[in-house]
Amino acid sequence: MYQYDNIDQTLVDERVEQFREQTERYLSGDLSDAQFLPLRLQNGLYVQRVAPMLRIAVPYGLLSSRQLRALAAITRRYDKGYAHVSTRQNFQINWPRIEDVPDILADLAAVQMHAIQTSGNCIRNTTTDQFAGVAADEVVDPRPYCEIIRQWSTLHPEFAFLPRKFKIAVNGAENDRAAIHFHDVGIQLYRNEASRVRLRFLVGGGLGRTPMVGREIRDDLDPKHLLTYLDAILRVYNLKGRRDNKYKARIKILVKAMGVEAFRTAVDAEWASSKDGPTTLTDDVLNAMAAHFTAPPYETLDGEAEHRFVHDATARDPLFAGWVARNTQAHQQTGYRAVTITLKATGNAPGDISAEQMDAIADLADRYAFGELRTTHQQNIVLADVRESDLLSLWRDLQPLGLAASNAGHITDMICCPGGDFCSLANAKSIPVAQALQERFDAMDYQYDLGPIELNISGCMNACGHHHVGHIGILGVDKKGQEFYQICLGGSQGGNAQVAQILGPSCSRADVPDVIEKILQCYVALRDSEDETFIAAFQRCGIQPFKEAVYGQP
Repeated sequence: MYQYDNIDQTLVDERVEQFREQTERYLSGDLSDAQFLPLRLQNGLYVQRVAPMLRIAVPYGLLSSRQLRALAAITRRYDKGYAHVSTRQNFQINWPRIEDVPDILADLAAVQMHAIQTSGNCIRNTTTDQFAGVAADEVVDPRPYCEIIRQWSTLHPEFAFLPRKFKIAVNGAENDRAAIHFHDVGIQLYRNEASRVRLRFLVGGGLGRTPMVGREIRDDLDPKHLLTYLDAILRVYNLKGRRDNKYKARIKILVKAMGVEAFRTAVDAEWASSKDGPTTLTDDVLNAMAAHFTAPPYETLDGEAEHRFVHDATARDPLFAGWVARNTQAHQQTGYRAVTITLKATGNAPGDISAEQMDAIADLADRYAFGELRTTHQQNIVLADVRESDLLSLWRDLQPLGLAASNAGHITDMICCPGGDFCSLANAKSIPVAQALQERFDAMDYQYDLGPIELNISGCMNACGHHHVGHIGILGVDKKGQEFYQICLGGSQGGNAQVAQILGPSCSRADVPDVIEKILQCYVALRDSEDETFIAAFQRCGIQPFKEAVYGQP
């Protein structure tokens, strides 16, 4: 993984001291709330419903065991002993005192971490596939490109105060696990017929009040122009994006208003004057960055022997077999698999992780995965490099930690924002809904029978829970001061990207589990075989049968 050089470390250390002085001035009354607002947001500090919240950057989801232990120590010392993994692969702590935040940032800087640009109208943390570098279907490793974007965007003076926040995702695999169609800019890496790396750019994707699927504006771009083309896109957006209405300030609104062809023309005109400028990437720069992401010291293994070990162990223990089938992924390296540790145990808020669990996962990463781990868009943890013959031991080690659930990709492995329990923007609570659904559908045999289902919950139209792209999406709404929930179906964040359709009138919180159960019963009745997934059945049959199942009328 990337290691800070002296420039990186100096920048982060100086930023800590700048914010320490800004915080002291605010607490002494020399800075007003309005003056402090942009300063704290640029350092990831929110003021939420019941306490401040600090969002900590995890660039493209990659962490070392040392960094995870530092996060555990921070939650013990400054918070309530737990953290939350966000859909942008970051960590959040929900109870820090404002006066402690500079010390937290200093502790983060000591392990090459920060909270810079995790909030505010700037370029946010770049995300990617949680299996980057090891996925069996990977064509190009996206991590070097993500790191280049991180370095270019961090404290970029031209893009520090954009019309609105700006999110970039990069994918380098055949399957899109980075949701590039739903980002302000999505970048697909691929190889052309000559096996040379090329870039495809999508713009104008996003969720929130007006969900949109990104549109392609450039294909077959040479990697050397990664930053010059991003510069051109951001300059057009910075100049033409609306600043009079925050609900219409995202780049997706600009692309729709201009039309994708006109937007492309404007970007090309801007790019023509800068594409060979100082941010053009040389082969030396690209190769040097790629050198930070070399493979760990894998053992040369007997693949058949490793497979046989797993086969025999799964034959003896059906619970272990279920975990292997759903929580492990094929790997590029013979004899290894990538393991998903779901943070979705029944009774716990999805994405929450305790300090004790963080310390334990750090130990497991050292023991089984070369001291590295990843956070995921689905609010989980991945150990990317586990030897197959170690899978049984790892699974047993996860059990006393409450982290051995074999539900990855299934209905209880849901995405859920913090909702009204924490967020001042939320219309309704999300976590109690998630817990009610976990309890209703906890039986693993039932989940396995249903097959893979993505269920996403948001507490408001800002869509931090990505309800628009869930196979089943749940949105909290306010109806005359009462919390209600709108259900939508058919969303897809991958290659066949689609925005979900609203099912019908909203329901009360108490009725949500019953409504979801009716939807699932309808799916089981509709599917043409046990192998037809929920999303495939929905795409084949449409929304009408589900409407009839829930509302009892055509």
